[in-house]
Amino acid sequence: MPKLRTVALVAGAALLARRALRRRIQASPLWPMPALEEPVSGRPRSRALTLLVTAHEEIADGVVQLRLEGHDLPRWEPGAHLDLVLPSGLVRQYSLCGDPEDTSSYTVATRLVADGRGGSREVHEQVREGMELTVRGPRNRFPLVDAESYVFVAGGIGITPVLPMLRALTDRGAEWRLLYGGRTRASMPFLEEVAKLGGDRVTVVAEEEAGLPDLDAWLGELPEGAAVYCCGPEGLMAAVEERVPGVHLERFAARTTAGGDVAFEVELRRSGRVLTVPADTTVLDAVREELPDTAYSCAQGFCGTCQQRVLEGEVDHRDELLTDAERGDSMLICVSRARSDRLVLDM
Repeated sequence: MPKLRTVALVAGAALLARRALRRRIQASPLWPMPALEEPVSGRPRSRALTLLVTAHEEIADGVVQLRLEGHDLPRWEPGAHLDLVLPSGLVRQYSLCGDPEDTSSYTVATRLVADGRGGSREVHEQVREGMELTVRGPRNRFPLVDAESYVFVAGGIGITPVLPMLRALTDRGAEWRLLYGGRTRASMPFLEEVAKLGGDRVTVVAEEEAGLPDLDAWLGELPEGAAVYCCGPEGLMAAVEERVPGVHLERFAARTTAGGDVAFEVELRRSGRVLTVPADTTVLDAVREELPDTAYSCAQGFCGTCQQRVLEGEVDHRDELLTDAERGDSMLICVSRARSDRLVLDM
């Protein structure tokens, strides 16, 4: 009997050890190298929701609006956006342009970009009413700040985050004015609503009628204490930023550098590997050559899936997501690069 008891105890201890080992490996796939005490790499930025597409309509030339319905949806503030997971798995970011008080649906709009990365074409051609889509968010990195007055510059689809701001400011009785530009009037979404909201506070410039807007005249004499907001094509935002250094911008593409990129080294400390990131390759692509299972999603510096901890080196941050505190010891490897010759990542 004592012998049977001993065998049972040994077998039980072995089973517990195997379970503990399995949990340890799951916690750190590179075990026996240590897992992070507080993991950051690849953590989701917000919980996912599954919503029903109840409307898919063209609201301007080349612009489709989606209505996504659910129940008790998180509230949002003007300027917020959603991460939309498309049927192919692509993740794209779209500004919310509906009513922030509506907790039963979200509304987004997107312009078809013929030479883009495929997301807008998928929304236009494959997303249909009755389909369920996964979204994450809402998140807001383009919030409406308190100010004495407001000046807006929107280009084309860049009106989407601005529209809820205009509604909110109008309800408050705040002072604001808007310069809204586009290629043609037919291609400019929400043009009629914007005109009704603002009256003579809105200046519409259609390129086919009047050429490019005169930014120097529009931004030349800003009211004291005015907050300036801009969303639209990169060229427009760069031009406004040049004239107003403190402008609030909404970007859905990674920043680029005028001087070009250079190669640098990345050490993956936990896996013991050193690799070179060429000038025309992202850190993510280089890392995935060595670690194919490295998590990523949007590849544009917005979703946070590829966030990794930086142990050494100076980072050239090009994302539009991380806070200043997070940038102190981590980076999004899909878009950010190195300012130093070498980075050491906790991977």
